[in-house]
Amino acid sequence: MDLFFIIIISIISLGALFGLIRFIKGPTTSDRVVALDTLSAMLIAVLVLLAFIFDRYIYIDVSLIYAVLGFIGIITIARYLEGGI
Repeated sequence: MDLFFIIIISIISLGALFGLIRFIKGPTTSDRVVALDTLSAMLIAVLVLLAFIFDRYIYIDVSLIYAVLGFIGIITIARYLEGGI
């Protein structure tokens, strides 16, 4: 594996660790929702990176579906917290 991919995965892992800490420690529910959305975006980035590393482009399709479902989920949670549902 190339050094570039190792550095990128390390940066994403560090960001995911910070997001996980915010998700667990977050003082408000809104902080936890934003941390969950951030972790979702990082997972999407990892899936795209793995698609390029392993030369399996089906992972890109999976990441696109996950992005759409994650967006719908975050919108649903935001509407629930706002009291609209």
